[in-house]
Amino acid sequence: MNEILDNILLGIIYLFSSFILFFIGKFVYQMFHRNINVKDELVEQDNFAFAVAHTGYFIALLFVIGSAIIGESLGIIEDLINIFSYGMLGILLLNLSIIINDKFILHKFNVRKEIIEDRNAGTGVVEGASAISTGLIIFGSIYGEGDAFISALVFWLIGQILLIITAKIYNLITPYDIHFHIEKDNVAVGIGFAGALISVANLIRFALMPDFESWTFSLMNIGIDFTIALVFLPIARLLADKILLPGQRLTDELINQETPNHGAAIIEAFSYIAVSVLITWCL
Repeated sequence: MNEILDNILLGIIYLFSSFILFFIGKFVYQMFHRNINVKDELVEQDNFAFAVAHTGYFIALLFVIGSAIIGESLGIIEDLINIFSYGMLGILLLNLSIIINDKFILHKFNVRKEIIEDRNAGTGVVEGASAISTGLIIFGSIYGEGDAFISALVFWLIGQILLIITAKIYNLITPYDIHFHIEKDNVAVGIGFAGALISVANLIRFALMPDFESWTFSLMNIGIDFTIALVFLPIARLLADKILLPGQRLTDELINQETPNHGAAIIEAFSYIAVSVLITWCL
């Protein structure tokens, strides 16, 4: 009975710690984005594009907090030290990643202007997805035991580079310029792109999660899983085009009709993420 009560008490302490980290994450976001009034955009302006992007940040924040909490207990004191030290590291990396992603993933236009001034929901979807993708990468970087902060930083950096490469390759495999259409408020194109980013990030997370053995082993894992992701991206798009949307061309549904088909875009995004999840289950 005492053991059960002790476990419940520890659970409450860890849960309370996660709440503290969540509020720290909100504060750090505002520190990194002083020119954005979060409350005004969400409540007064009813900015849907920002709400989507900010929700993506919150989802990513959950992954970051989870990476610091999940794992074998080392005792309450050491657990709390690890939770807050790795949690803070993850929060800082997440916010830094958002700035990096804005510069390199949607690099052909001003992301802040599109979301805050133009209320471009397609840009908001991609912004949220890039945050979620980074959250997955940070989860994998911090989860595996190894050279602590050094390995977490290196793996985060590698993951960010691969995410940017993914964005460029995705634009190559689609028969249209994703930046052009997203800037023109095509939410459907943004949804499909978002699914591709999250699917590849999930495979990078999977490659990073095993306990650290050596840099050679870890880098080989990352390389193999990233290559698999790139191979299956066009296959997943073909799956959505030929099987999940029989009788219709995905490209026509997204860009060659007066009103882009958001439903078709959701199916495209699902196909990417579904293939990614299936791969992690099979490997």
